[in-house]
Amino acid sequence: MDLSHLSLAQAADLLRKRSLSAVELTRFFLERIATDNAALNAYITVDEAGALQAAQAADDRLARGEATPLTGIPLAIKDLFCTQGLRTTCASRMLANFHPPYESTVTRRLKEAGAVVLGKTNMDEFAMGSSNETSFFGPARNPWGHDRIPGGSSGGSAAAVAAGLCLAALGTDTGGSIRQPAAMTGITGLKPTYGRVSRFGMIAFASSLDQAGPMTRSVEDAALLLQTMAGHDPLDSTSIDAPVPAYWDDLTTGVPAAERVKNMRIGIPAEYFADGLAAPVRQAVEQAIATFQDLGAHCQPVSLPCTAYAIPTYYVIAPAEASSNLARYDGVRFGHRCADPLDLRDMYARTRSEGFGAEVKRRIMLGTYVLSSGYYDAYYRKAQKVRRLIADDFRAAFAQVDLLLTPTAPETAFRIGEKNDDPVRMYLSDIFTINVNLAGLPGLSLPCGFDEHPLPIGLQLIGRPLQEATLLAAGHAFQQATDWHQRRPS
Repeated sequence: MDLSHLSLAQAADLLRKRSLSAVELTRFFLERIATDNAALNAYITVDEAGALQAAQAADDRLARGEATPLTGIPLAIKDLFCTQGLRTTCASRMLANFHPPYESTVTRRLKEAGAVVLGKTNMDEFAMGSSNETSFFGPARNPWGHDRIPGGSSGGSAAAVAAGLCLAALGTDTGGSIRQPAAMTGITGLKPTYGRVSRFGMIAFASSLDQAGPMTRSVEDAALLLQTMAGHDPLDSTSIDAPVPAYWDDLTTGVPAAERVKNMRIGIPAEYFADGLAAPVRQAVEQAIATFQDLGAHCQPVSLPCTAYAIPTYYVIAPAEASSNLARYDGVRFGHRCADPLDLRDMYARTRSEGFGAEVKRRIMLGTYVLSSGYYDAYYRKAQKVRRLIADDFRAAFAQVDLLLTPTAPETAFRIGEKNDDPVRMYLSDIFTINVNLAGLPGLSLPCGFDEHPLPIGLQLIGRPLQEATLLAAGHAFQQATDWHQRRPS
């Protein structure tokens, strides 16, 4: 059996039966990382000692019969979740040597369930990017083509899952940063409803948009991770106080997913199939629509007329929030500090100039500008009004349908360096995912085909707030009817 591509349920079954120990499984992945990570640059930090210690604790727990389905499962964590005592860099020089004194809620819940953290994965600096090329530690690379980007900002997590350097990973999604890299690397990525998963201990980019979620090989695995991650957290003022469904239990033991998809109404927004959509992507997504129809779903056209405003709205709101969140990095309390400052002003200026990369500086300046006196009403306030219109579009569409189906990204993974000279072209990589964050909705990306290279293609399912169970059921039914999620890079 190929341990590198076990499902979480298969791994849990082997561990529970004692056919494999958690230490053996962890050593296997640590050896794979040691062999393959140099080519992919998926991990920034590997915690060999901590992982083996956690694996031994998991074996002890398994021996006592106290295991959860995640006990002993080796996971990777995007390097913006604070992990107590383990370096958390946000892929920035600013935090290159930061060791948090506390644990994020999400990683704490996973560790309490017995999961083993292998290490922290590469990402765009402070999650600002769509290609993982803004990382201070160099770009992560796509396992399907090492000259290709893995998507961003959760590119390291995506590459690690696709290449079999972990069984699953944690990512975050501010404008598509789970779903777009999932599409680029042929894995499954779920962005939950805003507030469904705690943001406590996540290093903030844009606080009204950021959301943590699972990156896995299958919908079934995503459901298992979400079931552990989700839930109200009093430490996060944006956390939703609502019961957490038994996502994985319902998916695997409840009404079969194929039965739940029958007669499901799926909307196809015309605005997501306009000019700019690559022909192989269009063909693959249209074939996926046909698959859902074969499963008994009713696919019908809907309209989201404000789709065209996604990019300008996002790139006013997100940089504005980033400029505020990143003001704390001033060289005073933690993080990078310039050498031998002349005075306080010189320390601020040189610390921030040295500590931040070009894309982060670009967004800080843009955000500061749109919040400045005389421009706040013209840009930031207007963007918030358009954000409401975008949410209203979705609300109107969901009065007619249960889910929406779109492409995840307009093209497959492009070459490293191809779009670095044109930020707007880079920003368009997230044109189909950004509106989901602006409206606070759950979104799921699934592999649905390949182009001629071959590089993976992703489809996106979008649901009503807190209706992750519906997304998971539809996605699981699609994966039971197809094998795209089982394809592996050579």
